Amino acid sequence: MDSISLKVPVTVKAKLTEKLRTKMRKEMEEGVSRAELELQQIGIQEKRVMQEAEQGELTPQAIDHINMIRQERQSRMEYVEQTRAHLEELEKFAEGAEIIQGTLEHQVEVHIGDDMREIMNVEILVEDDKIIAIRS
Repeated sequence: MDSISLKVPVTVKAKLTEKLRTKMRKEMEEGVSRAELELQQIGIQEKRVMQEAEQGELTPQAIDHINMIRQERQSRMEYVEQTRAHLEELEKFAEGAEIIQGTLEHQVEVHIGDDMREIMNVEILVEDDKIIAIRS
């Protein structure tokens, strides 16, 4: 066997432009707003469950429900905190900085003697949704 087909990762980077910064800022702010609304709903649900538990006996199911609600609240609070930190980081980046957007896979045929490092280190650079470079 002289060759084999492999799936290899491709890093997708975006060149930071004002358009991208505005889009990312908007998405993050919407995510924070959504999480804050969910936190309010979780608070209302927690109060209702606590009132029901106080009126009756605190059953194991009620305790599980309360714990689940608290875990959900903690998860949303962590998301809000992390997203606000990412927003602060975003503002610090200079225009033209390359930001990792994610990873894709692509299939490649490798042969004996190919440089594995070159095959594995492939990235795509995007500017305002247009591919401007493919690097290896």
